[in-house]
Amino acid sequence: MVNHVTTLDGLIRDAPRFLFFTGKGGVGKTSVASATAIALADRGRHVLLVSTDPASNLDEVLGVKLGSAARAVPGVVGLDASNLDPLMAAAAYRERVVGPYRGILPAATVANIEEQLSGACTVEIAAFDEFTMLLADPVATAGYDHVLFDTAPTGHTLRLLSLPGAWNEFMDTSTLGVSCIGPLAGLTNQHQSYRAAIATLGDAARTLLILVTRADPMALDEAARAAHDLRKLGIVNQRLLVNGVFRTADSDDPLAEAIVRRHAAALANIPTMLERLPRDEVSLLPWAPVGLEGLRALASGVAPTHDLVAAAPVGDTTPLAELLDDLSSHGRGLVMTMGKGGVGKTTLAVTVAVELARRGHHVQLSTTDPAAHLSAVLDSESSDGFADLSVNRIDPDAVTAEYTAEVRAQSGSGLDAAALAVLDEDLRSPCTAEIAVFRAFAQTVATATTQFVVLDTAPTGHTLLLLDSARTYHQEVKRQGGAVPPEVEALLDRLTDPDFTHVLVVALPEATPVHEAGSLQTDLRRAGIEPSAWIINQSLFAAGVVEPTLVARADAESHVINEVIDQYATKVVLLPMLPESPTGLDGIDALVQSRVSM
Repeated sequence: MVNHVTTLDGLIRDAPRFLFFTGKGGVGKTSVASATAIALADRGRHVLLVSTDPASNLDEVLGVKLGSAARAVPGVVGLDASNLDPLMAAAAYRERVVGPYRGILPAATVANIEEQLSGACTVEIAAFDEFTMLLADPVATAGYDHVLFDTAPTGHTLRLLSLPGAWNEFMDTSTLGVSCIGPLAGLTNQHQSYRAAIATLGDAARTLLILVTRADPMALDEAARAAHDLRKLGIVNQRLLVNGVFRTADSDDPLAEAIVRRHAAALANIPTMLERLPRDEVSLLPWAPVGLEGLRALASGVAPTHDLVAAAPVGDTTPLAELLDDLSSHGRGLVMTMGKGGVGKTTLAVTVAVELARRGHHVQLSTTDPAAHLSAVLDSESSDGFADLSVNRIDPDAVTAEYTAEVRAQSGSGLDAAALAVLDEDLRSPCTAEIAVFRAFAQTVATATTQFVVLDTAPTGHTLLLLDSARTYHQEVKRQGGAVPPEVEALLDRLTDPDFTHVLVVALPEATPVHEAGSLQTDLRRAGIEPSAWIINQSLFAAGVVEPTLVARADAESHVINEVIDQYATKVVLLPMLPESPTGLDGIDALVQSRVSM
């Protein structure tokens, strides 16, 4: 059943106790989750809204500063909200494990335990424990009628939701009581929580997963893959919400008419996996659904009372072709597209790779995004046309199998049966996949010493955790493998070398993705990595639209574009929204040759 709605009434009316909002980055998960939470609270319910995204923008959408502890949202009686902070959770987790031994065990022994718990595996398991407590511990959410989870983009969320089963199975089959996070005895209490979390996730009466998407083939395909993978995890109660659907163009605006056609075609060819789900379609709004007024307007379909923003003149920007020429002049190196999910990182990574190959360079195009599919942008015609362009992805299953075999061969040689059993059990831990992906990332970066490597990275939070692994995962690699590989040792120096690494920060001309990209840039600079340029993608303002709904959105964009130019970037590329999605060589040509029309 399809509900063509401008409100969230159906979702709010049918809401069970636990609701998960997930989907491809940039589809509006946080706005929809926040609007749903506010609407439930306005109806007299007690509601907890939790973000599990390492790069959460819940603070900005709600207009309140949040932390890991739930706090009341001013202006909404009955609504509390929080951000699960992985680093704070890890610090608390370490102290729970180490604290009882301070002053009892020798200082050297305590220090050894702390070092063992300093890796990124501990960050993951600690954040995961916070999440499972909300699902499994009745006391933790006893005061709430509804608990809503605003999750990270799809790939990271699938990892999170798979962990209860993964750790539960690992502990069920563990015979030696060890893991990458130390003795499993410390996880005894969590074992029952993992079982309870699995039961809650699979209970259709208590849990609903909302797949938020856009009327776009790539977003719908990712939603279909997520629906399939989630069903395999036992999460069968699913609902589809297609956000930002543009149905009628109230003018003779060619771009507006093209968007209407694109949306209609995407929904007419919706993947089979999604056809069977209850479905809501929410119209494209002329206002930004942020702040309490904007979110209540999203839930009700009634426009906010404040006046829309007038357009402002935009400062100078750099053509994309000029940026590509500058990258080409380096002759080799690493190019990474980074930013919030859904801003077009994959499209721009493909464009950069093809254009560097056209300029005569050897180019390897790859991705660290668990949910990325480069082939959706780069068709066979594009990749086959360049002998010097190779395309691959870091596949977690493949690199985990390769890493496990390598460690067992190197470190298992000469071990007796008991020691080999300890190593094998350690390698079966769910943390091993994260270590293997990091190793593959470091290996991929190393190949940029002789060619260009263009990396389409995962959404911001996952990418920052990956880059932070350069400081922590080498401990895990050394512990399991016995020696730190040279590509891991050299990784930080390579990432901080501006002549080697070129980070392109990608954002949409909207406040939330720009501010998230600004936070990303701050974190990168703290790590010694200076972005080469910002790319503001899919701008209606740059396209010169005249349709009233699009004009209202374009006028608001102009102020955000100036904010980037004035406050964030020394080099800004502004790309207009195009009538057709830039896929294949024709789409890449259209993107590179596009002109700003203001």
